[in-house]
Amino acid sequence: MPPGPPGLGAFVLSVALAVLPLDARPPRVAAPTVAELLAARVDYPAHWWAAVPKEGAPDWEILPQEAGPGEVIVSKRHELGLLSNFAPTPFTFRGKRYASLEGFWQMMLYPEGPGDPRARFPGLAWAYTREQVAQMTAFEAKRAGTLAEANMERMGIGWASFEGRRFEYRPARPGRHHRLIVAAMEEKVRQNPEVRKVLLATGDLVLKPDHHQEAGAPDAWRYCEILTRIRAKLARGGGSHAPPILR
Repeated sequence: MPPGPPGLGAFVLSVALAVLPLDARPPRVAAPTVAELLAARVDYPAHWWAAVPKEGAPDWEILPQEAGPGEVIVSKRHELGLLSNFAPTPFTFRGKRYASLEGFWQMMLYPEGPGDPRARFPGLAWAYTREQVAQMTAFEAKRAGTLAEANMERMGIGWASFEGRRFEYRPARPGRHHRLIVAAMEEKVRQNPEVRKVLLATGDLVLKPDHHQEAGAPDAWRYCEILTRIRAKLARGGGSHAPPILR
């Protein structure tokens, strides 16, 4: 017998369920309540949500206690901070060592050599070399990136580069920059067992950043979403064992 039209089986099943007596239908699985989601925190370390006084906290920070039901803030105040791009979690990518994901990210904004248009632009000063930024972590790397973005603005450019290839830095759709960040983040997790351990320990919690992200930021900026996809891959036993191939 030839197969029926697409979706016919689902339609027949829905009709069959509709005519069943109420007590014969399969029970609906209720969505967890807020109370249940909050109670589920007992399966995780309590200090992940421990309240931190707002007085004295930096303006950019989202505090651990601000997590909603089923969420956890990837706070730099405890071990979840290892998941942050700022963390000193060295990894090797495409044959070069980087001190942190943040160093890798901001390094791409710097000239690749004396022939790079960014290095030859009149009147520009670069506070660091590309290699120096690659070995930075945390706020030092972030500040280096801020200086680079100021130079990019003066030049009127919106591109970064890696291995001699330019790409849009803030594309409307995910592009090469996003692929590079995802691949580097996978390597960070793969090469740092403690990072992998902490990421898997978050179970099915929704990971939320510990800082206010700009509205409409490109996908590469959404590191918690990238980490969530890596976590799901690891949980399925699909961890990466070889450097990814980029196109």
